[in-house]
Amino acid sequence: MTKADQSQGRSGTLARALDKAAQALRAGRPTEAERFAAPVLSAEPGNLLAAQVVGTALLMQGRPAEAIEPLEMAARRSEDPSTGIYLARALAAVGRRDEALVQLRECAARRPPFVQAFLELGDQLGDAGRYDEASEVFETGLSLLPEAAALRIGLGYLHLRRNDRVRARELFSEARAAAPGRRDATIALARVLALDGETAAAVELFRIALAWRPQDPVVRIELGKCLLDLGERDEGEAMLRAGARGPTEWGPALRALSAGAHGRFFLRPSAAARFLQAP
Repeated sequence: MTKADQSQGRSGTLARALDKAAQALRAGRPTEAERFAAPVLSAEPGNLLAAQVVGTALLMQGRPAEAIEPLEMAARRSEDPSTGIYLARALAAVGRRDEALVQLRECAARRPPFVQAFLELGDQLGDAGRYDEASEVFETGLSLLPEAAALRIGLGYLHLRRNDRVRARELFSEARAAAPGRRDATIALARVLALDGETAAAVELFRIALAWRPQDPVVRIELGKCLLDLGERDEGEAMLRAGARGPTEWGPALRALSAGAHGRFFLRPSAAARFLQAP
């Protein structure tokens, strides 16, 4: 076999590995994606797609510090703004928020405009308590992409953080009216209705959202709390049990269970855990 044949065979092997890595990443299997893509990146350090896949896979596994180097390389050379967004998430996760914001502003400045860049930048500014800047980012995004329901919902949640429920409700209602099938808009509107004391209307919307994704623990818990507030104790408690299927959901379920006038109070966490696990 000639050197050219060997080189071609090696290139084909790396290409197949990278294809498998990309498929695994799209399927939500980041560990498998890293396993296939890392040898490709090691063999070809300048391989843009391999760097993107490895960096994204590491970020998805909760390893942002390791993800930064391959994502930085990929972001410098890629025309895909999503790579810059993943880099910004990794930077923010390790405490380098200012660098993350610079990266996101660069993504938001690209044309054609990219919805996720404005959404991520607005969210990170909001997380930093820079609400006026965040609002300006969402408004700029909507001026460029007026049909972007995600930006309208993001701006609504920002107003909710500032306790401006009137404006939040307007934005969530607009998003849902434009796209009644949007689950995130339905949930957002249900939440603000619950805060405004319109519990029966909130229950109706939470039921719609749950019908679209019946196993969602967050919506189950929020619906259960609303049902308790309406005095529907049996169904409300059953919904909270259905939502509290693991330790991470027990806290929100317990708060929902004890917060309302029709809730329950437990002296010992173990008793509460047994109650939530009861059939």
